[in-house]
Amino acid sequence: MAAQGLQASLLAGAATGLGAIPVLLLRRPSERLMAPMLGLAGGMMLAASLFSLLVPAVQTVMASSAAWSLGLVTAAALLAGVAAMQMLDRRFPHEHVEEVESSGMRPNVALVVAAIAIHNVPEGLAVGVAAAAGADHGMSLGIALQNIPEGWIVASAMVALGASPWRAALIALGTGLVEPVGGLFGVIASTLAGAALPMALAVAAGAMLWVVSHEMIPASHRPGRVGAGTAGLATGFAVMTVLAAAF
Repeated sequence: MAAQGLQASLLAGAATGLGAIPVLLLRRPSERLMAPMLGLAGGMMLAASLFSLLVPAVQTVMASSAAWSLGLVTAAALLAGVAAMQMLDRRFPHEHVEEVESSGMRPNVALVVAAIAIHNVPEGLAVGVAAAAGADHGMSLGIALQNIPEGWIVASAMVALGASPWRAALIALGTGLVEPVGGLFGVIASTLAGAALPMALAVAAGAMLWVVSHEMIPASHRPGRVGAGTAGLATGFAVMTVLAAAF
């Protein structure tokens, strides 16, 4: 199970590199295209946190003889996941990648890359925990699909910071390959004890919920792009719903 979780998170992270390939040909995606791309990724993450993480957590809690107390602990774990990401964001603040080119600022590339990589950890965590819950196929496929547009956007931001297209693509791949680190933590946390599984699922769901709320939705709902961002969000949610049902 541990090997399966690590493999799934590795493949999901590698999809970021696949998404970076267009930057070698098309350079930066247009503003019109970026909103639905970010919305699509956000919708898939939102649905994944619900169907592959929260639903299995609630089902596990309902089967317990101490459903109320375990339910409260699971809810607290969800909030803990949100709080952990908020603290990480304060420790490693970063400029949103879609704003890099238009901001006129040139922040330290290493710091930007480190911040993006750290913010990818929750996705690996979610895949690892889902593997322990037996829901890894839909989760890993969904995360991989939403990593493709992310890879293009990250690579485009690196080009805006002065990196060559090839280097930008490799950097985007590197940020995605951080996800197996999160996958390892997810597998370990979910195998410590039976009661730890719903808590681990909830922590991962909370972390992903923070990323969607703090990163994806605001970035995809810029003035003049709200409709496109909402359409992308709904489409991503629908795609992940199909994947959750199929797998």
